[in-house]
Amino acid sequence: QVQLVESGGGLVQAGGSLTLSCTASGRAVTSYSLGWLRQAPGKERESVAAFSWIGGSTYYADSVKGRFTISRDNAKNTLTLQMNSLKPDDTAVYYCAASSDPMFRPSHVDYWGQGTQVAVSS
Repeated sequence: QVQLVESGGGLVQAGGSLTLSCTASGRAVTSYSLGWLRQAPGKERESVAAFSWIGGSTYYADSVKGRFTISRDNAKNTLTLQMNSLKPDDTAVYYCAASSDPMFRPSHVDYWGQGTQVAVSS
């Protein structure tokens, strides 16, 4: 069992920055890929960024490349998503997640956090 608790999020103007944090706990948490997914109103949940447990490689959705940075501290079991140059299209509920799927597909996530709202005004 893995528990994920997010913090951060909120309301920001377009072009601004926000930082999301996730604290993971539980057995074998380091054996999972950890990452972030989001769901905007009326849209399907999508992967945003993740660390793969295979080789520690990172994944970014094309829509956030160059703007978002994911980092992971295995010693503290924390995951951070630094979001810069935010756009209104980034408005969504953001979820921290743990997955044994190296591709970090939303349908294959093993554990979910409770979600945190990010709203970007134009």
